[in-house]
Amino acid sequence: MSTTNGKFAMLKTSLPVGLSLLMLLGCSDAPAPEVQSDEAQSTALTVTGVWVKEAGGGVMADPQTSGLTHVNGLLASISDGSALPNQQRRIHMLDPATATLMPTPDAMGMASRVRRSCFADYLKTEPDLEALVVDPTDSTVFYTVTEDATRTGALSVRCQKRYEETGSTDYPTLLVRLKRHDDGSATMTHVRPLAFDSTLAVGDFPNDGIEGMALAPDGTLYLGLEKDAAGQPRLFSLSLDEKFWESQEFARVEDAGLALPHFDSGNHPINGLEYYHHAATGQGYILAAARNDDELWVISTDPEQSYQRISLQFTAAVDEGTAGCPPQEIMDNASIEGLAVIDQTLWLINDPWKKNYLKNVQCGANEERYKAMAPLLFSVPLQASWFN
Repeated sequence: MSTTNGKFAMLKTSLPVGLSLLMLLGCSDAPAPEVQSDEAQSTALTVTGVWVKEAGGGVMADPQTSGLTHVNGLLASISDGSALPNQQRRIHMLDPATATLMPTPDAMGMASRVRRSCFADYLKTEPDLEALVVDPTDSTVFYTVTEDATRTGALSVRCQKRYEETGSTDYPTLLVRLKRHDDGSATMTHVRPLAFDSTLAVGDFPNDGIEGMALAPDGTLYLGLEKDAAGQPRLFSLSLDEKFWESQEFARVEDAGLALPHFDSGNHPINGLEYYHHAATGQGYILAAARNDDELWVISTDPEQSYQRISLQFTAAVDEGTAGCPPQEIMDNASIEGLAVIDQTLWLINDPWKKNYLKNVQCGANEERYKAMAPLLFSVPLQASWFN
């Protein structure tokens, strides 16, 4: 997941970050690269980052950010089950202009139908919430999905029997509907388990499951799986129609049938999704964050079309005037797990990977931020060549 030392050294001695960024952005109208192979662009696009700050000051400590969506000009993120307790079960609202959070809300509550469900014990403790999308018809309604539930223990005998045919893990993946209130708090209003047909060969990987979601205007929900039984990333879909939340039975997903990269070896998970409508062509796209590869995948929603793999190089802001340090330092490991588009800007947020995050330490001014597992908010203009 981290870059090699050789690559890191080469990039550190290349052009200054600001100059290289200008040169790369100046090429945005260049012809799209050939997309018939499974190779990414050879030149990485530099993506600059700033530290996410709490409303009261200081960086956001260990939120394990695992999703990003946009709401009325703001960004919203969510934390997974390994975050600090005060970060979990909250929708974190973020001003992209300043990378500053709104005041921290209370933890999520539960509607009665969720409290009475088989999944209440898991959802009220430390649920591993991994992605976040807002309903395009109601900016107060969000959807999230769970991943690893192995820390919770087994379901009751009755619930195990009812939900045993998951097609994947013993404890089912859960799709959860959230209602955000005026004070910033939220309520889990509905929950449905997801089921995968055995022919999809998803495999049993509790911590390599669904990590990204994107919601199209027609109600199609795309779900990104880190890896299947063959070690390949996958995209699935289901329809969130008007009657979807009336049931508590399995919601069965389908293979989305879209062109994706295929790999002979290694781990190449999808860790964040965003739906984007390209007005110039009238075509829909799924933007996917491939965190292990430091890549953005641009995937057409037309099954007949291919994809592009865009190489990314992430940089972290350094305090102004820090002696011996550049304004932006190149990161060894970013681990992007959320992305969202506002107007013509792509915003990305990372989930500090505890095993690798301290490899980023270069300038002393940022050392404590890396130790705090503080995330960064990155941005880059959308490039016309991505959608050719």
